[in-house]
Amino acid sequence: MKLLLTSGGVTNASIHDALVDLLGKPTSEATALCIPTAQWGHPHCGPVSARGFVAGMPPWGGLTSLPCASLGVLELTAPPSIPRERWLTWVNAADVLLVDGGGAAYVLDDQSAIRVVDGVPEVISEGRWRRL
Repeated sequence: MKLLLTSGGVTNASIHDALVDLLGKPTSEATALCIPTAQWGHPHCGPVSARGFVAGMPPWGGLTSLPCASLGVLELTAPPSIPRERWLTWVNAADVLLVDGGGAAYVLDDQSAIRVVDGVPEVISEGRWRRL
């Protein structure tokens, strides 16, 4: 698995070039899933900022405003309530997961954790993580 951690998304040519290098193709040919879940735990985020991230609107859309062949949304509150094979299909089909920032402790405390090893995603926790 390859990871690219940024603060504020793809904000300059150097970060964009690193993403293209990791993908092995232009972003315009890539399929992406955006994940806004951590926003719900941040005191300065809410419905407007989550929509801004998903829609690629300034100032929140630094990741989702990239040109992509397709861009979908995966809300991490969904996997525990739908058939595993359904959401795994979406994750496996994506070239990149665009995860927005916010309150990471919210995600760790209340949501499912997904681990991807050798390209195979699996749920490793369903709301059992606790903040230390």
